Amino acid sequence: MPTIMPIRDLRNTSEISELAHKMQEPIFITKNGYSDLVVMSAELYERFARINRIDQVICEAEKEAEQGAGPVSLDAAKASLDMKYYENL
Repeated sequence: MPTIMPIRDLRNTSEISELAHKMQEPIFITKNGYSDLVVMSAELYERFARINRIDQVICEAEKEAEQGAGPVSLDAAKASLDMKYYENL
């Protein structure tokens, strides 16, 4: 079940930080009863970013395959992925 907190609780930054690190899940912050912000630990953010990058690469590969692209070796694929990662930093 997601953790939901009102925006006024953001005053307790150290408690929210501890909770975010302990739970390793996003904390949803509401304002006037509506979703407004999401707070998470840096580690969780990095994990989400990495998964997103992997999903983007898979989508690109599927499009290339539809256009008739041939297979790529594992080493070449890893090198290409590493280059894209460092270009986007």
